[in-house]
Amino acid sequence: MATPRLLRKCLLAALSAVLMASAATAQAQTEQSAAAVTFSDTFDGPAGASVDTSKWQIETGDNVNNHERQYYTAGNRNAALDGQGHLVITARRENPANYQCWYGTCQYTSARLNTSGKFTAQYGHVEARMKIPRGQGMWPAFWMLGTPVNWPDSGEIDVMENVGFEPSTVHGTIHGPGYSGSGGIGAGYTLPGGQAFADAFHTFAVDWAPDSITWSVDGNVYQRRTPADLGGRTWVFNKPFFLILNLAVGGYWPGDPDGSTAFPQQLVVDHVSVTTGDTATGAAIRGLAGKCVDVAGANPANGTPVQLYDCNGTPAQQWTAGSDGTLRALGKCLDVTGGGTADGTAVQLYDCNGTAAQRWTVTAAHDIVNPQADKCLDVTGNNSANGTRLQLWTCTGGANQKWTVG
Repeated sequence: MATPRLLRKCLLAALSAVLMASAATAQAQTEQSAAAVTFSDTFDGPAGASVDTSKWQIETGDNVNNHERQYYTAGNRNAALDGQGHLVITARRENPANYQCWYGTCQYTSARLNTSGKFTAQYGHVEARMKIPRGQGMWPAFWMLGTPVNWPDSGEIDVMENVGFEPSTVHGTIHGPGYSGSGGIGAGYTLPGGQAFADAFHTFAVDWAPDSITWSVDGNVYQRRTPADLGGRTWVFNKPFFLILNLAVGGYWPGDPDGSTAFPQQLVVDHVSVTTGDTATGAAIRGLAGKCVDVAGANPANGTPVQLYDCNGTPAQQWTAGSDGTLRALGKCLDVTGGGTADGTAVQLYDCNGTAAQRWTVTAAHDIVNPQADKCLDVTGNNSANGTRLQLWTCTGGANQKWTVG
């Protein structure tokens, strides 16, 4: 029997393949539609192997800016595959090569990886499934920097940071001009019942759209930030960013390790995936009378009706399939109004928020099903006129519930 982990990996790979195939079809059909971009690393490979250098580069050296204590090493000593589908970033109390840090002879080694020059994202669903280390002074992070880097003006999006003295809490933060460092804007998410993040794997994600970033842990949304949160300061997050994974030791925020901190400590990464695309990418979804799923008026506002309309190749009809089960256009998600499950519940465009109202399954029978309701995307009244609203309805096999992606 396949293990849950193997099934997750197979599903992720299958979704990526479907998305890329759909995007390729869309590109062949219209010159205005570029291929959707995905990034996926499930860290499969032999134990001890280095990361895929076509996706990641390894940074080296120390970091005086945060007063961190580690030296980031090259190669696979501190960042290696474990042979079980994980990347393991290991922090050790050691100095095997007489590394020198800002404070003198380095006391610790660790690793920091990024995708600069190899992959950037602009909007989409960005996630990593990880098990973090524990202990005073530990500082694991999954984050992004804007390009070209001119911090803080170029921007920083922290998808997940944890400091060891808060074992049950992670933080999501944005930094930019006038709101950087300790002045960053963000919030924390705390596990219930005193659970520690180091005890199990958790999925940390942002859903990122023009003028909007939403953070979640295991699908639970805990904050959303827009330009309205900046008090008149500049929003610098409508451009490409690259990914970073690292495990720091010590620094201003976490403080240094003490006698209670056991070494080595590990950040174990199961996968990193990004589903991204600007407002001109994706694939058409065709249905009744050969017409397309369309965002009314190409309006990206929350609550905009989703309707049937003549296919026209515009961004309002370009949909991307996220690895999280979402369908996205104009930087937002196809959403069941109010999370309803009753026949006749209308669908709309809305900020991606990780709820079951935004999960969809495209079946081999060409149904698009919302699993929460166990109902199909349906053209109201079997009416093929332009502007007919789409809704949920019990699956009947009718032509008004059949859809072709691409």
